Amino acid sequence: MLVTISQIVIGTADLAAAFLFLFGLQRMSSPATAPSGIRVAGLGMVAAVLASFFYLASVSPAAQPHVMVNLALALVALAIGGAGAWFVGRRVTMTAMPQMVAIYNGMGGGAAGSIAAVELFGGHTQGATQLVVTLLGGLIGAISLSGSVIAWAKLDGVLKVPLRVRGQQYVNGAVFLAAIAVAGLVVASVLGVDGLLLTTPQWIWVFFACALLFGVLMTLPIGGADMPVVISIYNAFTGLAVGLEGFVLQNPALMIAGMVVGAAGLLLTMIMAKAMNRSIANVLFTNFGTVAKARPGAITGTERATDASDAAIKMRYAGKVIIVPGYGLAAAHAQQKLFEFVKLLVAAKVMVRFAIHPVAGRMPGQMDVLLAEAGVPYDMIFQLDDINDDFAGTDVALVIGANDVVNPAARSDKASPIYGMPILNADKAAQVYVIKRGQGKGYSGIVNALFYAPNCNMVYGDAQAVLVQMIEAIRGLGAAAA
Repeated sequence: MLVTISQIVIGTADLAAAFLFLFGLQRMSSPATAPSGIRVAGLGMVAAVLASFFYLASVSPAAQPHVMVNLALALVALAIGGAGAWFVGRRVTMTAMPQMVAIYNGMGGGAAGSIAAVELFGGHTQGATQLVVTLLGGLIGAISLSGSVIAWAKLDGVLKVPLRVRGQQYVNGAVFLAAIAVAGLVVASVLGVDGLLLTTPQWIWVFFACALLFGVLMTLPIGGADMPVVISIYNAFTGLAVGLEGFVLQNPALMIAGMVVGAAGLLLTMIMAKAMNRSIANVLFTNFGTVAKARPGAITGTERATDASDAAIKMRYAGKVIIVPGYGLAAAHAQQKLFEFVKLLVAAKVMVRFAIHPVAGRMPGQMDVLLAEAGVPYDMIFQLDDINDDFAGTDVALVIGANDVVNPAARSDKASPIYGMPILNADKAAQVYVIKRGQGKGYSGIVNALFYAPNCNMVYGDAQAVLVQMIEAIRGLGAAAA
């Protein structure tokens, strides 16, 4: 068989796209090289898209009559999608980043499901293996689409509480088994099993309906505290679905990109589940995230409030300060003011570092991105395992908008939903200040024993307003000395 010029160009573009995807992902492993890694991976996507358009332009209707070519429509779709993504990406706030990631995960899953639908309804699948792979990719893609939409709704506040009913897990299991059974009927119908009088298109509709319904039902009961893990799970689902549909289309770039994304998403999910001391099954099939009531005697003491200026002066004359950022920092858009405050402390010869928990915020890596956006140097940012032992020798720990990740109940209260979860040992610092908007329990609804500890003081108020007061207090010391 002679290899045509178009096949050489398409193969070269696919190879280039795969290399750029892998190289870009490798560079994303470090905060210092992550921006260039994103650009490199973006170039890989451009190469993959160009290869797809070159393929469409080279298709011979006589040789491949099932391939519908409409380059104009494809270009319009690409322009609308690209312009929309650029517009939304430029305007999205840091607090809305988890929602955007969730919905984009869903779009990827929906795209994979759409490919499966086109192949199934068009009757393009050849052989049992290709048919099963197509159905599997469609199942996973549809689950990722509908589940990600529910995750977006939870993160955006459209759905404010988990929806749980008795026997829900059995209902979910029945819907999933129904999707598998219908997929089996589709396979039997397409392959023409004797004795089966089935109308294939109708069963394909039922198959996708069951898959979409399962994604909704699986995500509805999951509590808000588990949303970071859920997002990474659906990221893995989307990658796997794309990889499977790449196999169906015999597209190497799709296969490689999908499997890389799927593997990375699965690895991230495992890391985050370990950081919460929970299994992935525990995240998906238990009711973590319900509002936990404090048991009588479990927490003693009272919350003690202090002024922002007093806390600032204490940190100004401290030797070592560790700052624990949480979602409240992002919600207040206070990262710039925080770094401004930190620079004043550093100028006063205070050793300042940031401690990041793997599941801080509502999306993997949200706190790292938040601090990078403010210009915080990478050498000031430390992950849990690298800094946790240093809290015991720290003069002041400043917690801003974090809750579960600094809750000492995870170490001591076996009845707590977060018992056994690795936490940042902020409570072991000589003095702890917590900036918090009010006396609420936080996103997960779990009472934080740290707030009642004898070495902890609460600084109530919006994080940005509080940090402005702290900055003014430090500058006031300098003015008074002058």
